[in-house]
Amino acid sequence: MFENLIDRLENSFKILKGEGKITEINVAETLKDIRKALLDADVSYKIAKKFCDDVKQIALGQDVLKSVRPSQMMVKIVHDELTKLMGSEAVDINIKGTPGIVLVAGLQGSGKTTFSGKLALNCKNKRGLKVLLVAGDVYRPAAIDQLKVLGEQIGVRVYSEEGSKDPVAIANNAIKVAKAEGYSLVIIDTAGRLAVDEQMMDEIEAIKNAVNPTETLFVVDSMTGQDAVETAKAFNDRLDFNGVVLTKLDGDTRGGAALSIRAVVDKPIKFVSAGEKMEALDVFHPKRIADRILGMGDVVSLVEKAQEQFNEEEAKKLQKKLIKDQFTLSDFYDQIQQIKKMGNIKDLASMLPGMGKALKDIDIDNSAFKGVEAIILSMTPYERNNPSILNGSRRRRIAEGSGTSVVEVNRLLKQFEDTRKIMKTMAGGGAKKAMRAMGGLRRR
Repeated sequence: MFENLIDRLENSFKILKGEGKITEINVAETLKDIRKALLDADVSYKIAKKFCDDVKQIALGQDVLKSVRPSQMMVKIVHDELTKLMGSEAVDINIKGTPGIVLVAGLQGSGKTTFSGKLALNCKNKRGLKVLLVAGDVYRPAAIDQLKVLGEQIGVRVYSEEGSKDPVAIANNAIKVAKAEGYSLVIIDTAGRLAVDEQMMDEIEAIKNAVNPTETLFVVDSMTGQDAVETAKAFNDRLDFNGVVLTKLDGDTRGGAALSIRAVVDKPIKFVSAGEKMEALDVFHPKRIADRILGMGDVVSLVEKAQEQFNEEEAKKLQKKLIKDQFTLSDFYDQIQQIKKMGNIKDLASMLPGMGKALKDIDIDNSAFKGVEAIILSMTPYERNNPSILNGSRRRRIAEGSGTSVVEVNRLLKQFEDTRKIMKTMAGGGAKKAMRAMGGLRRR
């Protein structure tokens, strides 16, 4: 997401490089490029113009005129205004109540059902809530089946009423069940349409009035750009929803919806979703998104994703194994699985400052691990835990069993040994010793 916008904005700031100060002329040239970049990203002309006007007003202030690095100051101003445009701060969902009730609305194909499952898993794992999913889409049989499959996958019960065509009654009955059986959160997946129509609006409005949800979320496909913004406005006029969810951020999207929707409906973007994995749901942080748009990376989100997958107890066990030189290929395989759960490898790498542009034209996905996994899984458990016994004949057998070559097997084993040595040094305090040594050299 935002790849083209990132490149265009970077080129815009180059206009100010080498300039001694910010002037009305060079600011105008820079903002002309920025406005074009926003329009190409499918931001509406009205919002793009106001954004550039706000940046110009700040940039021509007296404090900025004294700056010795105009391009850096302009980056900061644009960063602050982008953050403000998208809402400034992350906004949590309101799930208070006995039970809390979340109503999920949106057009057909926007990803409502998948999001409902992702939100259920998120609330179950991160908030410790007992969640009940409700199949309220009575027009599309596949939606009920899809929700049941997702519910089984994440270990969350799905309430449905076979044959019923009354979504209001289904929602009311589900809440009665939730109260009787001690559920702390009810998530109601509703029907969508191919376009906004009165029947659809009347129905979703009737459900909202009947169940009085603590939170109403509008799910929008971010790939639809300005159409997404207009649809959000139509829904908000009728439902007065509490927040927006942007889905399909891993697709070919230019980012216009993320940049425009808050300004149009004055409601926060609360979640963003990328990918089909049920764990692929993130809280929307305007500042972090602004960081990524300006090529600064998003290290905080990367660390949070890592913390979700690696608990402290497992980390301590791994550290002990590393210190005692007991780190095996089985452990190596387990670490790969943990990394894959964090998300798409290219997306993760792009969170590091400067990496987004470097990886732009490089195709990296989790299939890059397939060869490594095949090699490790072609070993016996004893071989994985004792890689030193892997002689020539064993390596040939492993290569044949994994559909790779002996060269690839040898390369993996060398990489494993190099990784084990580095990790052992770090686990044993090598990093601290190195820092102390460097400090000693400086003191000399």
